[in-house]
Amino acid sequence: MKRALKLAGITRASIAPVRMCCERNVIAALGQARKRYIGRILCYHTVGQSEWGVNDVTPSQFRRQLERALDAGFNFVPASEIVRTGGGPKDLAITFDDGLKSVLTNAAPILKDLALPWMFFPVSEWSDGRHTMPDDFVLSWRDIETLLAAGAEMGSHSATHPQFNCIGASQMVDELAGSRELFANRLGFAPETFAIPFGQSGNWTEDARKLARDAGYLTIYAQAEETRPTDTVARTFVTKYDGDFIFDALLKGKFDSWEEWF
Repeated sequence: MKRALKLAGITRASIAPVRMCCERNVIAALGQARKRYIGRILCYHTVGQSEWGVNDVTPSQFRRQLERALDAGFNFVPASEIVRTGGGPKDLAITFDDGLKSVLTNAAPILKDLALPWMFFPVSEWSDGRHTMPDDFVLSWRDIETLLAAGAEMGSHSATHPQFNCIGASQMVDELAGSRELFANRLGFAPETFAIPFGQSGNWTEDARKLARDAGYLTIYAQAEETRPTDTVARTFVTKYDGDFIFDALLKGKFDSWEEWF
């Protein structure tokens, strides 16, 4: 069966976006809303970099989602405030993983226009130029300094964005402590917050948890509310498929046990 699918050009990577689109529409329609007592942290990736696939939203989609949340009575607060206090049921925070250029060029102006706080998690070696992506695709150190000067919060998203469940302890140290060290060398401070690459329950091990604490991280951000690893902060992922219907369901907690499949 696997051979037949491969010969037909059908791969896990080609199926994943279709599955995600179907899943999110079904969950939005049939999923159960959750009663909310604390704040919610949203996780975006890119805004207008379609190369990032299912994790990219358009600038107009991004603005519409934020305005829709504001019209529904939500209050945007820093992610660090929700971590510290838990926040209230109408508190939302915005975060971005991966540290790609559209966070500066497309997302930041919208957030500034709406006067909303936010946080981002760049990958240290990507910002240092060690990647195979096109030129001007990733936030540079100067870009990061610009965003920090404008008031954005920042944490680490590792050195190279690996799946932590697939690497050994020595590489984990490089990804965790090495990333902090590079940020300190380039920016003058070592972040104390970390967002798990891919962020799913299976992407974070007990060894990773201990090594992250040893490296100096105080807060670890993950993905799903109900399946996240122990001692991590939940976030709710937003995808390219999330129009008004799905986004409203997301804010009602219908995706609190959903994890991205890839």
